[in-house]
Amino acid sequence: MALLDSIASPRDLRDLSAEQLDELAAEIRDVMIRTVATNSGHLGPNLGVVELTLAIHRVFDSPRDRVVFDTGHQSYVHKLVTGRHADFATLRKEGGVSGYPSQAESEHDIVENSHASTSLSYADGLAKAYAIRGEDRHVVAVIGDGALTGGMAWEALNNIAIAKNSRLVIVVNDNERSYTPTIGGLATALTSLRTNPRYEQVLDLVKKRLNQVPGVGHAAYDALHAVKKGMKDALAPQGLFEDLGLKYVGPVDGHDRAAMEQTLANAKRFNGPVIVHAITRKGQGYDPALRHEADQFHAPGPFDVQTGAEKPKGRIWTDHFSEAIVELGERRDDVVAITAAMMHPVGLDDFARKFPERTFDVGIAEQHAVTSAAGLAMGGLHPVFAVYATFLNRAFDQVLMDVALHRCGVTFVLDRSGVTGDDGASHNGMWDMSILQVVPGLRLAAPRDVTRLHELLDEAVQVDDAPTVVRFPKGPPPEDVPAIDRVGGADVLVRSGEQDVLLVAVGSMATTAVEVAARLADQGIGVTVVDPRWVKPVDPAIVDLARRHRLVVSVEDNGRVGGCGAALLQTLNDEGVRTPFRLHGIPQEFLDHAKRDAILARIGLDAQSLTRAIVEDVAALDSGLTLVASDHPA
Repeated sequence: MALLDSIASPRDLRDLSAEQLDELAAEIRDVMIRTVATNSGHLGPNLGVVELTLAIHRVFDSPRDRVVFDTGHQSYVHKLVTGRHADFATLRKEGGVSGYPSQAESEHDIVENSHASTSLSYADGLAKAYAIRGEDRHVVAVIGDGALTGGMAWEALNNIAIAKNSRLVIVVNDNERSYTPTIGGLATALTSLRTNPRYEQVLDLVKKRLNQVPGVGHAAYDALHAVKKGMKDALAPQGLFEDLGLKYVGPVDGHDRAAMEQTLANAKRFNGPVIVHAITRKGQGYDPALRHEADQFHAPGPFDVQTGAEKPKGRIWTDHFSEAIVELGERRDDVVAITAAMMHPVGLDDFARKFPERTFDVGIAEQHAVTSAAGLAMGGLHPVFAVYATFLNRAFDQVLMDVALHRCGVTFVLDRSGVTGDDGASHNGMWDMSILQVVPGLRLAAPRDVTRLHELLDEAVQVDDAPTVVRFPKGPPPEDVPAIDRVGGADVLVRSGEQDVLLVAVGSMATTAVEVAARLADQGIGVTVVDPRWVKPVDPAIVDLARRHRLVVSVEDNGRVGGCGAALLQTLNDEGVRTPFRLHGIPQEFLDHAKRDAILARIGLDAQSLTRAIVEDVAALDSGLTLVASDHPA
């Protein structure tokens, strides 16, 4: 029987010998590699925290002691030793193990943390709560994979430093990377800590020499501690943390499990917040990951276990954006690109290679990215900030007050918009079109295919007095859907039969809408399908079309509340258009992980479900029933 089969909870780890723990670490790496090779997922980060996670669970008593993972994609090892090994083959599959911590899965998961730089704030609150309640419990926050480049982490550290009775151990998992090598001054400081052993060496040497002096040795060594901070500042920048009032321990080899255990045990005994600086390698134990230059197998798709070669997956929306932004850069030397530590995932790597002086990676700092973009625009450039749709949520205030208020020409390119699927609730980009509706002057485009992506990106960067947004989904784009007509700024995709149904299809839902139109035509229902292209503001031409149809139906891969359909309905009401209205979108709930198509079908945004709903509404109209203009329950 494999050792991993005998681990039902972290307490089982304490009965293992050093040799067994080494064997277990190898088993864990093998299980993760083979599972991710089939299911896809975050491999590199988890390969790098095997020994670190084992050490944490041998020193601390989870779930009584709480372990909070920043960028929760580094929690696979934690899952395997907290009773989920038997189900791990279902990783990221519908109904299976989540790719992130999940309260529904285990009592060992308290924070379902998949957005970066938040763990320290959670941990600060938890530790303070236990102190106030008089509970003898520790909190361990594991932060790394670039998360310390996020400003929220430093806001938390500023407060943690004055929580003197807080039993909080902060483990800095320093692998020099987020997706790609970590950027910025903090990275330089941590590198100095990593590579400069002089402080500890000098301190040990002086202690040994002083203690050999009869009568004065111990007193002199006490005096040495009075100048310890000065020595540290001179020999290694531990002061980065200690100036905040935080106890710093390290650096320590994060792959040396015994050393990690000893260090964590010492930190646990300290009555106050402690930072343990662990040095790890992303992809440790799997040569193809270590050799992978782009991101050390941060989140590969399916791959061959023996060679590490990823299986062909075809071109995705991001690849086409990558081409488009390079073409723009060649035509306009005022176009600059910004990424928040995701150069490759958002498709800016080619632009960066061609225009390195016009590309800025700001680290995991979306708020800073947006306001810095405002400054670039004020300076006469046109910045393009490419970011996952779900991560722009973190910088809404900056979009509203720093960009829109100042009428800055900044273009936001939102990758992975709508339902993304496998990564679960936090990664579905289903909020942006609702949040951004309230921003005055902002213009929002949703291309339905690759041709429209190029067109709309071109149009977006021509706007220099307001923010613009171009959003597209995850995965491969559909075949181009040509327009048969243009009404105002909207493309007419289908016009068949009588003017029964006006189907307003937003972005990626256009292909589905065309299929719905064909099904409706088979049942003798006339339909006009329009793609607004620019969904904010509402095109007056769509208002005119709505007056001439019996039923208006909007379809979008965004939350139903406050999205494009809601904005259209409000506009129709303002214009006195009384045509019955049905709104189809994503229900306002956190969606469990599954493939995109499966989720769309589950929430009623597939062609069959939409057709059935529209047929029922048309039948009701034919029967003389009055439809209330509202959103349609999915």
